[in-house]
Amino acid sequence: MVGEAASGREAIDLVRKVEMDVLLMDLSMPGQTGMDALAMIRAKAPDVGILILSGYPEEHYAVNLIRQSASGYLNKECDPAEIIKAIRIISLGKRYITPSVADLLAQQLNRPADMACHEQLSEREFQVFLKLAKGETAGGIARSLSLSVKTVSTYRTRVMEKMSLHSNSDLSYYALENKLID
Repeated sequence: MVGEAASGREAIDLVRKVEMDVLLMDLSMPGQTGMDALAMIRAKAPDVGILILSGYPEEHYAVNLIRQSASGYLNKECDPAEIIKAIRIISLGKRYITPSVADLLAQQLNRPADMACHEQLSEREFQVFLKLAKGETAGGIARSLSLSVKTVSTYRTRVMEKMSLHSNSDLSYYALENKLID
């Protein structure tokens, strides 16, 4: 182990200061979440392998995170030996895709017409969507994602259009119904 971080912000700082091959990261962290930190970490350290270990089921986040350049995604319920295997594979510069994540990725190739609304969002739109669904303000989202409030508003408009929703309450309801937030 090279270091440890308790938040997304600390993980970003750690990647800036310490050379590493693999970063093992949770999605649920105080302050800046793992999902928010992923893009910034990737920008600062493009060659670092990033393994997401999360309590959320793979079908909720794995595909979006793999698209965002995560090197792998495991559910915390997995066998500890699988975590070690994933770290070893990712340390070689490869991706670690479980059979269930591979199946989810393959399903995406075959069903663009009946794709869930949130699966049509870009990575950044999905980030903004989740934050809005959790009740965060445009100003708070702007600060946490290093964007302007106007840019967040633009993302919100795009999300609403793509998902055919009309209010933040609709976003929250959709996210809860699809088990994207707790």
